[in-house]
Amino acid sequence: MMNVIWIILASLVAIVIGCAGGTIFTKTKIENRLKQTHQTAEDITKQAQAEAKSMKQSALVEARDESQQYQAKVETELQSRRQAVQTQEERLVSRESVLDRKDASLQKREETIADKETKLEQQWQSVKDIQKHAEQLVQDREDKLVEVAGMSRPDAQDVILAETKESLVGERAKLIKESEQEATAEADKRAKSLVVQAIQRSAADMVAESTVSVVTLPNDDMKGRIIGREGRNIRALETLTGVDLIIDDTPEAVVLSGYDPIRREIAKRALETLISDGRIHPARIEETVDKARKEMDEHIREVGEQTVFDLGLHNIHPDLVKTIGRMNYRTSYGQNVLVHSIEVAKLTGLLAAELGEDITLAKRAGLLHDIGKAVDHEVDGSHVELGVELATKYHEPATVINAIASHHGDVEPESNIAVLVAAADSISAARPGARSESLENYVQRLKQLEGISNSFNGVQKSFAIQAGREIRVMVEPAAISDVEATVLARDIKNQIEHDLDYPGHIKVTVIRESRSVEYAK
Repeated sequence: MMNVIWIILASLVAIVIGCAGGTIFTKTKIENRLKQTHQTAEDITKQAQAEAKSMKQSALVEARDESQQYQAKVETELQSRRQAVQTQEERLVSRESVLDRKDASLQKREETIADKETKLEQQWQSVKDIQKHAEQLVQDREDKLVEVAGMSRPDAQDVILAETKESLVGERAKLIKESEQEATAEADKRAKSLVVQAIQRSAADMVAESTVSVVTLPNDDMKGRIIGREGRNIRALETLTGVDLIIDDTPEAVVLSGYDPIRREIAKRALETLISDGRIHPARIEETVDKARKEMDEHIREVGEQTVFDLGLHNIHPDLVKTIGRMNYRTSYGQNVLVHSIEVAKLTGLLAAELGEDITLAKRAGLLHDIGKAVDHEVDGSHVELGVELATKYHEPATVINAIASHHGDVEPESNIAVLVAAADSISAARPGARSESLENYVQRLKQLEGISNSFNGVQKSFAIQAGREIRVMVEPAAISDVEATVLARDIKNQIEHDLDYPGHIKVTVIRESRSVEYAK
């Protein structure tokens, strides 16, 4: 029993001691945690203080930067405003200076005007005095005539008036002649100016038309297919188109030769279609030529309509429009007739505008002046006669018909527009490069030009240059003086105008040169 009691007591003591030790351990642990918590709080406080200090410094730096930027911006704006104010002040000062100068100039001008008014008043008074003196002289002369001749005053006045009229006749004739010369010179100057302006505003390139066309082949083997078995294909083409096909050694090319550009164009289109299609035989050739002919008719009509539209003309008969398109395939001395007619229409319109004439009617007359050339190879008659017939048939205005009839001087022009058409036609045809001529005629003209120059006494030799538009004449200095050289140039010019027909102008230059040569030995 005692053992049990001791065991119980020992257990109680152990429990008490364990509780006391646990309490002490727990307290120690809590104290340690409290210390750690205080340390952590101190660390957090220190860190917060450091961060606050850093943020404060950063905020101060940012505030300082913003303050500096704002100050710089304010200073820049102030500087700009100062410059603007300074510029405005300089402008005001300059304007004041200008106003002062203008004021001084106006004041000076007023003084000048006042002086002129004073001088004019004095001159007017002097004129009055002279007039009074003249009237007195006339009166004295009348009295003297009455006294000497025993005439009455009205008779004396008649005598004086007759004498005055006779003295003024010569002066009046001189003034009339001078006025006529000035008017003629001014009219010539004005006319030349109008022509030059019209040419400059409507200048166009001219390309000489040829009488052959070239069709490119993909290879030389195609030549044999075009010729066909025993030449049946080429004969069919030539028969249907009326154009000669020249197939020679020219690589990959066939030449179409014919005087009629429309036929030549039809043949070219048909041959190009056959080559691209590859089927070449008489039946196919006939079908293709018919198709090309229809396409050509449509193309001619479109060319005529486009020409009329570009020139701003209306109410032209459709058949006449198609005839206008045919002029695109007609040449005159190598010059395309449609291009020439368009240029004449533009020139005539520009000249008519300067003279106050009807511009549309002038363009119409200029375009149709060579309309007869579109059919002159099909119908007998000159292109002027045929053009008049066509214009009359399609009820063109009388002014247009007269312009067509008179542009080569066959009849007298009845309006200013007819005269302008003739002038524009000459300008377009005579421009260098507009028309070409055959080599034989060209060489013949150059020979005649040099022959005329060499026919004059004292001429050593002459040379035709610039395609026959200038002749340079070398004379013997011992036989021709400087003064005689001028006369010789005029005589050659007159002889050329009398003997030759040529477009444009020919410049005659006479060169007289003396040389003295010695040899030192």
